[in-house]
Amino acid sequence: MLKSLYKLALSDNNLVSSLPPSIGNLSNLSVLFLYNNKISGSIPKEIGMLGSLEGINLSNNSLSGEIPASIGNLTKVNSLYLSANNFHGSIPQEIAKMRSLIDLELANANLSGLIPASIGNLKNLSYLYLHLNALSGFIPSSIGNLTNLIDLFLHCNKLQGLIPWELGKLQSLHQLILFNNSLSGFIPEEMNNLTSLVAFEVSENYLIGHLPQQVCLGGVLESFTAHDNYFTGPIPKSLKNCTSLHRVRLDHNQLIGNVSEDFGIYPNLNYLDLSGNKLIGELSSKWGQCHNLTSLRISNNNLSGELPSELGKATQLRVCDLTLNHLTGGIPKALGELKLLFNLMLNDNHLSGSIPPEMGMLSSLVHLNLAANNLNGSIPIWLRQCENLLELNLSVNRLSGGIPSEVRSLSFLQILDLSQNFLIGKIPKAVGNLKTLEKLDLSHNKLFGFIPSTFDDMLSLTSVDVSDNQLEGPLPDNKAFREASFEAFRNNKGLCGNITGLEVCSSKLSSNVDRKKNSKIVIATVVPILFTLLLVFVVFWILSSSKRRERNTENTPR
Repeated sequence: MLKSLYKLALSDNNLVSSLPPSIGNLSNLSVLFLYNNKISGSIPKEIGMLGSLEGINLSNNSLSGEIPASIGNLTKVNSLYLSANNFHGSIPQEIAKMRSLIDLELANANLSGLIPASIGNLKNLSYLYLHLNALSGFIPSSIGNLTNLIDLFLHCNKLQGLIPWELGKLQSLHQLILFNNSLSGFIPEEMNNLTSLVAFEVSENYLIGHLPQQVCLGGVLESFTAHDNYFTGPIPKSLKNCTSLHRVRLDHNQLIGNVSEDFGIYPNLNYLDLSGNKLIGELSSKWGQCHNLTSLRISNNNLSGELPSELGKATQLRVCDLTLNHLTGGIPKALGELKLLFNLMLNDNHLSGSIPPEMGMLSSLVHLNLAANNLNGSIPIWLRQCENLLELNLSVNRLSGGIPSEVRSLSFLQILDLSQNFLIGKIPKAVGNLKTLEKLDLSHNKLFGFIPSTFDDMLSLTSVDVSDNQLEGPLPDNKAFREASFEAFRNNKGLCGNITGLEVCSSKLSSNVDRKKNSKIVIATVVPILFTLLLVFVVFWILSSSKRRERNTENTPR
C-alpha cells in the first residue's frame, strides 16, 4: 500500500529510529523530509532506488556512516539537504550525476577528504553549502563552470592552495564565503568581475597581496571581511562610495591608506574594524553620520589629530576602540551622548586635559580604558554613576588628588588600575568594599598610611600591586596579599608581613591592628545590646506612664 506514497514529511517530531533498507520500496516517493529529528544510523544504499525523488531533507539528525554512492542515481532530485549530521568519509564522486540539483547543502556534517572536481558538472546548481566540515585539498577550478551559482559557502574547512581565478566567471554570485581555511597566494584579479557580490568573506587565511580594488563595483556589497591575513597595499577604492556596506573587517593585515580620504558615509554600516594595520590620517567627522554604527575599532594604527566631537552623534555605538594611535587633544564632551556605549578604549594615545564630567552619563559602560595618555586633574567622582563597570583603567597618566570614596558604587568592578599617576592620600576603606574585584594596581603613586582592614574581606582578589608608594603597616589578611611577591610591595615606607623581603610586623603593631579589629567586634556586639536595652526601657516607660494616667483618671471626682 505504501508503494503509492509520494510524500513523506515527518520533520520536527523527535523521531529516534533509523532509516530501514525497505525505504527503497517507496518507488513513487517524490519528497522525503525528515529533518530536525533524532534519526541515527546510516543512510541505506537502497535510497538510490527512489528514482522519483525530487527533494531530500535529512538535515539536523544523528545520521552516521558514509553518504552512499547510490545517491547519484537520484537524477531528478533538485534539493539535497544533509547538513548537521555526523557522517564520516568524503563527498561521493557520484553526487555529480545528480544533474537536476539546484541546492546542495552538506554543511556541518563531519565530512573530510577532497571536494570532487566533478561537482563542476552540476550546471543547474545555485546554492552550494559545504562549510563547517574538515574538507581538505584545493578548491576545484571546475566550480567556475557553475554559472548559475548564487551562494558558495566553503568556510571553516581545511582547504589550501590558491583561490582559483575561474571563480571570477560566476557573474550571478551573491555570497562568496571562504574564511577560516588555509588558503594562500593572491586574490585573482578576476574577482573584480563579481559585481553582484553581497558578501565577500576571506578572513583567517594566509592570503597576500592587494585586496580587490573593485570589490564594490556593483554597489550592493554588504559584508566585506578579510581580517587576519597578510594583505598589503591600499584600502579598495570602491569602498569609499559603497553605501550598501553593513559590516567591514579588514583588521590584522598590513594595509596602508588614509582613513580621512578612503572612507565615506555609510548609512547602513553597523560594524567596522580596521585595527592592526598601517593606516594614517585623522578621524573624520563623517563617522558621526553613520547612525547605525555599533562598533568602531581602529586600534593599533598611526591615526593622528583630535577625536571629532561629531562622533557623539553615532548614538547606536556600543564599542569604540581607538587604542594605540597618536590621537591628541581632549576627550570630547559629546561622547557623553553615547548612552549605549559599553566599551570605550582610548588607551595608549596622547590625549590630554581632564576627563569630562559628561562621561558620567555613560551608564551602560562596562570597560573604560584611558591608560597611557596625558590626562590630568583628579579621578572624577561622577564615575560612581557608571555602576556597570567591570574594568576601570586610568593608569599611566598625570592624575592627582586622592582616590574618591565614591568608588564604592562600582559594585561589579573586577579590574581597577590606577597605577603610575600622582595620586596622594590614604587608600579609602571604600576600595575594600569592592567584593568582586580581582585585580588591583595602585603602584607608582604617592599613597600613604595603612592599607585598610576592609581589604581582609576582598575574597575575589587574585592580583595586587601597591609598590612604589609611601604605605606602612601590616599587609591585609587576604589570600592575594599572602601569595603576592615582594615586587608588589617594594619601595614603600614601612609595609610589613610574612612576605620574603618585607620585615615581620612588630608585636606592638600587630596588637594595635588586633585592638582595632577587636574594637570593631566589640562595637558590633555592644551596639545592638545597648539598642535593645534602650528599646526595652522606652517600652517600660510608656507602659508605666499609661498606668499612672489610668490611676489618676480613676481618682478624679466625677
